[in-house]
Amino acid sequence: MATETDTKVHAEVRENFGKGFARRLRAAGKIPAVIYGHGTDPVHVALPGHQVALLIRRANAVLELDVEGTEQLTLVKDVQKDPVHQIIEHIDLLVVKKGEKVEIDVPIIVVGEPFPGTIANLDNSTVTIQAEATHIPQNIEVDVEGLEDGTHITAADLKLPKGSTLIADPELLIVAISVPLDTLAAEDEIAEADAEVAAEQSEEAEEAEAE
Repeated sequence: MATETDTKVHAEVRENFGKGFARRLRAAGKIPAVIYGHGTDPVHVALPGHQVALLIRRANAVLELDVEGTEQLTLVKDVQKDPVHQIIEHIDLLVVKKGEKVEIDVPIIVVGEPFPGTIANLDNSTVTIQAEATHIPQNIEVDVEGLEDGTHITAADLKLPKGSTLIADPELLIVAISVPLDTLAAEDEIAEADAEVAAEQSEEAEEAEAE
């Protein structure tokens, strides 16, 4: 769960823009970012690359910025990365207030083992909820221990953290328990083989009676 105490970041206001300047910033170990929201004009800043890269590894990270001596609480809304090298190119930060509720997509984590011979299929890897900006859960766990084939877990079945509200459709399918297709195919092959053996035995019995 994100807290302000471990996410304080010094943000430098930047006046220069463009791809060339952004490249120079990244070469200097900094990340270009923009702060927006709550009716304020967008503020373009440079963030310390290593520190921020570690902080935003968790989903919906909340950063407490020091912008030229002014504290600003922000929610990471978008992280743009180079598709090849996965270098962080730019970050969008939404201004939030302490106690304010925000709408976010939270990752789903499946725990436990379903009934032997079945698997848990994660149909949706995230769910949209509303939570306080400073109390956003890192993930929501779904326990599938012992669940049998045909069991469906929907968004309405999720155990949300205290203070969180479901925004997604309650009927949204999150996890489905099923028997793997290869297992079903193997069972069908065995059934067909058994049927063939039974047919052969029946024919042999009929021939024996005819003799």
